[in-house]
Amino acid sequence: VQLQASGGGLVQAGGSLRLSCAASGLTFSEYTMAWFRQAPGKEREFVSSIRGSGGGVFYADSVKGRFAISRDNAKNTRYLQMNSLKPEDTAVYYCAAGRTIVSSMRRIDGYPYWGHGTLVTVSS
Repeated sequence: VQLQASGGGLVQAGGSLRLSCAASGLTFSEYTMAWFRQAPGKEREFVSSIRGSGGGVFYADSVKGRFAISRDNAKNTRYLQMNSLKPEDTAVYYCAAGRTIVSSMRRIDGYPYWGHGTLVTVSS
């Protein structure tokens, strides 16, 4: 299984970015796909997740209403649209995948597969 995240960069506060995560080596529609982030000096935290075919979307309170997760099963890719970005959104963003039960969807240990991170920097 390989997960490849892209789309990070430098943006001013209030701006937008879209992250992508391309997956290979798994049946995409059978897996929950998630985004986590890790800011400098902080622990990795849950951002958002989307279940396999059948929906089910979850967000951290800190990004609810600003971020939107989506998936394109035909392209084996999922996306994180980030709007109204704030300096506190600055972090390395990681995509993750797993056959994850609902109770574990916000947990790091709920996902056995991880991609390399992509850096998002929001300037004030």
